[in-house]
Amino acid sequence: MTIEKTFAPGEIEARWYKYWEENGKFRPERPDAAPFTIVNPPPNVTGSLHIGHALDNTLQDIVVRYERLRGKDALWVVGTDHAGIATQMVVERQLEAKQDKRTNYSREDFIAKVWDWKAESGGQITRQLRRLGCSMDWSREQFTMDPHFTRAVVKVFVDLYDQGLIYRDKRLVNWDPKLKTAISDLEVETREVKGHFWRFRYPLADGATLADGRDYIEVATTRPETMLADMAVAVHPEDERYRSVIGKDIIQPITGRRFKVVADEHADPELGSGAVKITPGHDFNDFEVGKRAGIKPADMLNMFDAEAKVVQTADGLIPAEFLGLDRFDARKLVVERLKEQGFLILHVTKDKDGEETEHDAEPRTIQTPYGDRGGVVIEPWLTDQWYVNAEELAKKPIEAVRSGAIEIVPKTWEKTFFNWMENIQPWCVSRQLWWGHQIPAWYDEDGTAYVAETAEAAQALAGNKKLSRDPDVLDTWFSSALWPFATLGWPDADAPLLSKHYPNDLCISGFDILFFWDARMAMQGLHFMNDVPWKRLYLHGLVRAADGQKMSKSKGNVVDPLGLIDKYGADALRFFMAAMESQGRDVKMDERRVEGYRNFATKLWNAARFCQSNGIEASRTIAAPAASRAVNRWIIAEVAATAQALETAMAELRFDAYADAIYQFTWSRFCDWYLELIKPVLAEGGEGADETRTVAGWALDQILVMLHPVMPFVTEELWHALGDRGGHDLITAKWVDVGAVDATASAEIDWLIRLVSEIRSSRTELGVPPGTKLPLHVRDCSPVTVARLETNRSMVERLARIEGISHEPAPAGGAAQIVVDEATYVLPLEGVIDLAAERVRLEKNAAAAEKERDSLAGRLGNPAFVDKAKPEAVEKARADHAEKSAEAERLRAALARLG
Repeated sequence: MTIEKTFAPGEIEARWYKYWEENGKFRPERPDAAPFTIVNPPPNVTGSLHIGHALDNTLQDIVVRYERLRGKDALWVVGTDHAGIATQMVVERQLEAKQDKRTNYSREDFIAKVWDWKAESGGQITRQLRRLGCSMDWSREQFTMDPHFTRAVVKVFVDLYDQGLIYRDKRLVNWDPKLKTAISDLEVETREVKGHFWRFRYPLADGATLADGRDYIEVATTRPETMLADMAVAVHPEDERYRSVIGKDIIQPITGRRFKVVADEHADPELGSGAVKITPGHDFNDFEVGKRAGIKPADMLNMFDAEAKVVQTADGLIPAEFLGLDRFDARKLVVERLKEQGFLILHVTKDKDGEETEHDAEPRTIQTPYGDRGGVVIEPWLTDQWYVNAEELAKKPIEAVRSGAIEIVPKTWEKTFFNWMENIQPWCVSRQLWWGHQIPAWYDEDGTAYVAETAEAAQALAGNKKLSRDPDVLDTWFSSALWPFATLGWPDADAPLLSKHYPNDLCISGFDILFFWDARMAMQGLHFMNDVPWKRLYLHGLVRAADGQKMSKSKGNVVDPLGLIDKYGADALRFFMAAMESQGRDVKMDERRVEGYRNFATKLWNAARFCQSNGIEASRTIAAPAASRAVNRWIIAEVAATAQALETAMAELRFDAYADAIYQFTWSRFCDWYLELIKPVLAEGGEGADETRTVAGWALDQILVMLHPVMPFVTEELWHALGDRGGHDLITAKWVDVGAVDATASAEIDWLIRLVSEIRSSRTELGVPPGTKLPLHVRDCSPVTVARLETNRSMVERLARIEGISHEPAPAGGAAQIVVDEATYVLPLEGVIDLAAERVRLEKNAAAAEKERDSLAGRLGNPAFVDKAKPEAVEKARADHAEKSAEAERLRAALARLG
């Protein structure tokens, strides 16, 4: 077929993806091939493709396509997560829009509505992944609520329970009052909120006083409402101010509750009054202080219901006027009552004239926890929940990373991994939702739990006792932690994919889910499979706005990847992601670079059109063809060097290096130089032209193969457009295999390119008119250079716009001198340009560049700037400094050439 004049990615992408998927090209039959396995982080079934997904899945697809080209049985497991909280929220919002609500339905009827929603709207993100070009094995698409996956989840829970690694406990959790469920620490985001700091007097009981005679202890809080459930006041054991009252009773003014002054190192004598009110049922630090003081979790007071409204405590001491109040309304009333009773210590400020003003509280900016889904302030709440003994499960993953059984890339993330895993807390896995894997636990009327895989098995354990099932579901991350093996057929011991594809070879994820997902996969994989879930874990950064800020809807800087695909094509976006993915760094979004990579695809397209119009067709061999001409032997060697660079980049997971190597070879070596160098040969015809067409077709094929993992669509289109492939598609072609190369030919053509490039640069820098041909005088040549000049005389004259090459001395007068290797090349310029004016121009521009360079160096050498300025400002200053340094060096070199 004839290659169209205009490159239009939209039509090409839709056509080829449909063809690949319908013809099973993403998982060709390769029963005897070595396996390569990767699983995608399952996106939420509610999700739509965002720029982070685009990065994550592009990197995975590059690796999978590369391994497929290398002949592997490449399996990319794909699926979606049931996303308990997010999905339930979506369906509840739909009901609310119809003036309806979840509680109007039975659990079974509501879950049926969720399944209906999934069938109708749950496939959006998988359709969008197809637009990105992801070559996933859609024939085995997974869902974490599929029956086989649910069976695996239930088995894991029961087995861990039977092994004593899952247990029920009363502990504080992060409670979302809007969603009415516990959430994990990782699902809590901290925001800075303008709040207040109140100080109060708590009277000592029974006539006790401090050493200074005071009959009260001053306490301070940002949450006065929690006073209604206070159970102690803590002071440091070595704080002399309070030593005499440790163990004495103190009275909470509103409730009249008596409790002890306890000694605990949690109280810092240097902060405030040095005394801390302790509400163990509603603060994580206080919970630990309470336990150390001998208060059992079962005896800790709870003053909130699931909506964070005040309820009566077990001792019945909260006054009736507070009951039923929202926590923030209760806060106001607590302050009001304590002020009326004289227990509020006012905050006094002075203006510039010394005038004092009294305030109820001191204004403070407070780090406040919010639920990332519900969007409301999280309340620490004492409840009975199911916990995993994460400390025990973390031991094997820690050892696996230390031993190298799991390699984390970049290695710098190991420290973060160890720090979290070695200090890991019990993992709360129960959620108060309807949508999700219902916990396989049943209770008798006395509250005794019976954990089993089925209701029948639980009843067998309980005997004749009447049982009711736990209404809670499991944390979504509990099920997704099984993704590397449950998707392969576990717990069926004879699952064919399991033995071949576990452990997986690689996991790619954002660093932000290292603990959500990656660490937990390592725990469950090593525990249940007795092997690592994957051999390597690659953690990439975030995609940020162009100025380095985090993308958010509120800032209006969110970039839609589908919009970029519509505008520039998926190949361009994919190449951008690869090129910008530098280990250990975030990706800065830059639409101009996406456009630039669309232009790169266009350049390749036009190069293929040129080849086709000059009789260059698809290669008939995988191995490099025989070549006698130096330029052809050179391009074969360049293909070999590029393939080696790409293999090294992929082995090291250096996606940026992969993109750079194939870009430079395609644009510079092949398009700009090789095609230019062979034009005269093709025009002359004969045996030299035949050989060149064969080599050029082979080299272009190798470009398509090497570029395919990053730009799959345009490469597949050109692969078929260049000739009959006998039914062989590029997606399943073979990787480059060059064999021995000719170093001598490489050296000669490299010399030619350097010489022509230096002459061109000199002409441009010195303002020589483009159409003007100049004589070239050469001195101090070695015999090798003399021979090269003779062999390539016509090439030098044509490409560098030279009119004759002479070994005679150059005429007197102004000239530009260029040194390449041992030889000096002289371009006479007398009468061609105004030499004096050119020297003045170059000197002026060089001085300006040096001045700006030095100014930037001064800023970068100032610690105040480097340490305090925004990171993006420092990075820009460094980039500007490098640019000005290079500009100054280039201009000085041009001056030097003039002599």
